[in-house]
Order: sequence, then structure tokens, then C-alpha cells
Amino acid sequence: MTADHFDQLETRDPEAREQSLFALLPDLVRNAMAKGPGWADHLNGVHPIAVTSREALAKLPILRKSSLKDLQAARPPFGGLAASDTSSLGRIFMSPGPIFEPEGLGDDWWRTARALHAAGFRRGDIVHNTFAYHLTPGGWILDAGARALGCTVVAAGPGNTEQQLEAIQHLKPSAYVGVPDYLKILLDKAKEGRKDISSIKKAMVGGGALFPSLRAEYKQRGIATYQTYATADLGIIAYESQALEGMIVDEGAIVEIVRPGTGDPLPDGEVGEVVVTTFNRDYPMIRLATGDLSAVLSGLSPCGRTNVRIKGWLGRADQTTKVKGMFVHPEHVAEIAKRHPGLGRIRLVVSRAGEQDVMTLRAESAASGSDLVTALANDMQALTKLKGEVEIVPPGNLPNDGLVIADERKYS
Repeated sequence: MTADHFDQLETRDPEAREQSLFALLPDLVRNAMAKGPGWADHLNGVHPIAVTSREALAKLPILRKSSLKDLQAARPPFGGLAASDTSSLGRIFMSPGPIFEPEGLGDDWWRTARALHAAGFRRGDIVHNTFAYHLTPGGWILDAGARALGCTVVAAGPGNTEQQLEAIQHLKPSAYVGVPDYLKILLDKAKEGRKDISSIKKAMVGGGALFPSLRAEYKQRGIATYQTYATADLGIIAYESQALEGMIVDEGAIVEIVRPGTGDPLPDGEVGEVVVTTFNRDYPMIRLATGDLSAVLSGLSPCGRTNVRIKGWLGRADQTTKVKGMFVHPEHVAEIAKRHPGLGRIRLVVSRAGEQDVMTLRAESAASGSDLVTALANDMQALTKLKGEVEIVPPGNLPNDGLVIADERKYS
């Protein structure tokens, strides 16, 4: 590890990296098919020894993240996609869906230390980690990487803001980890309560978009903020460096950008769906379609890292969207409508107010009243695990365009 780079892998000649990854890929596919019956079914007819190039990889079938729930229900606990049995795992998590994810043994299993190092995290830093530790893996993913770097972690989790401010003022962490919006809540509440949390000078955020205006506000308040792109199934996919020019693909992943709804790779610069292959011996993922949109950013990063860059998160290939770090699905809106058959059209609008995500459920109804509003708000929170506003509109006021989730946030 050097001051600037985590290791020599980051500065390899791009062609040498490509040759190394695709020399390893056949064995990854072979191992997955041999030890994971779900992979054997999904990749039936594939000859692992032939998967030695991007062109060959692109011929393999896509596995959609949205299909994991059904695969796991049919073949518990992991849909036959794990290459290690449960006795060889360290932890099992449950994300909304529900989708179950394993964590194997060993340090930095999710490969997060590299991303944190690129954001300036170093041995001796105290890291205030506000990602959830309960059932979902978010807190553990960043916790492992920070400790692998030699950082000390405050396992804060989300919520309990007043208690968190007391901890920050007392422990004086130098770094924050969590969703982008919650850092602003901490800063604003600290100012209101005259609590000193000025020790925080750097942040690694994920689980939602870091809007340019919010990054600028954090910079004004003395905090350098960087994004990471990760999922519970894949670990780190890409991360920002201090150059702040796109997101650099992790050394343990192959990223493809494909035409949404297909597995066909798109030319560099074209916006498409992010498809990821990761070299994880316990829980290999081969061409997992994330549902996220991005594009390859041409050229190399000025920071000296030579891996492929993507433009960051550019929305969803379907209507699923992420609000305050949680996925909200069209199925959630459909279930609300099912529970209230007297409604007309219904739409969940996601916007921004005061640098926070805001959900507003708009529903057509000839009747109104506080009871209906309260019932809809309660159902929305129960299904999405997020609070939101409710607006009743007259029948015929919502567009007949098939859209049930409207993301009105601006990402640039």
C-alpha cells in the first residue's frame, strides 16, 4: 500500500488487467457450476474453459437481481447460487424483498478497504458508521473494510440522532460512513443543539445518490465527501477517488453496460444497465443485472488508477428507485392500491426538499378525509419501511402513462 494507492493492482496496464481477469474467469465459472446447483441450472450448456474474453462473457445469460427472491424461495437459502455451504459462512443477512445474502470468513470479504483508502481513510482514523447493522449487511460491509485498513469503527447504525451526536462529540471521529442525507441531519442537529462534531473531515457515502448541491454543502462545512457503489450481493462495484471524475471499477469485479432488458453490451458512453461479475469463491455472481443505469466514462482517472470508470448512478432500468438508501418497488405501490380498491390511479413521487429525499403518494379518489390519508400513509410506511406524505387528487388527475413511481430528483 502507498500513500496514493491501495496496491499495485490499481495502476496496472489496462490490457494486463484485462488478461488477468479473463484468465481467472473460467475457473470462477467452473467452480460456481460445480458447487452451486442454481448456477449449474442457469449456465446449463456453458463450457467454462471458453469464457476467456468480454465477447465470450457477453454470450452468457443474464441473472436478474429481481429474480433472486423467487430463486431463493424455490431453493433456500440462497437459490443454489452459493458455492460454500452455510457451515462455512460467517454471517447471513436479510435485505428487503426479502433477499438473503451470505458473508464468508476472512478479512474485508466485501472488498471495501480499497474504496475507503481512495477516499482518504487511513490507519488510526475513527470512523462513525451509520449504515444499518440489523439484519441488512450495510453496516458490516463498510465496517469490515475500515477495520482492514486499521481504522477504529463506531458501530452507530441509523437513527437515535441525539445519542449519535453525544458519541461524536465525545469520541471525535475523523470520518463518517453512511447514506448521503443522514450526514446533513447530524450536522444540522449538532448546530441546533450546539454540539461540536467538527472532527469529521471526510465521508464515504452510499445507498443513495450524492447530489451535487449536497456535496458542495459538505465541502463548505469542511468535509470531503466521496461515493461508493455497492450492493449486498456483489460488495463494492465502483468507487470515487479524490480526482472526482467518475467512479472507478473495483479490481475484484468485471462491469458491463448493456442495453436494458437484454444482455447486449453497449458502446462506451451509452447509458445502459449495469451488469456485474465478481470473483467471490463463497458467493460468485456471474453477469448479475443490477437494474441500475450508468455508462462507461472514457479515458483514465487523473488519480493514476487505470481501471474502467463509470459515470455513477444514473437511475433505474425499471421503475424501482432508491429512497434514503432503501429500494422502493412498483410492487409496493401495487399492494397499496390493492388494499384500497376504491382508489383510481396511484403514483409515488420521489423528490428533494431541504437536501432530503421526500416521498409523496398521490392517489385519485372521489372521497377524501383524514382517515384515508392516515391509512395510506400507514400502508406506505409498512410496505416501504419509509415515511411519506399522502396527497388525494380528484379522479382523472394523474396521467394515464403506466408510471407508478416518478423519480423527480435531479442527478446533475
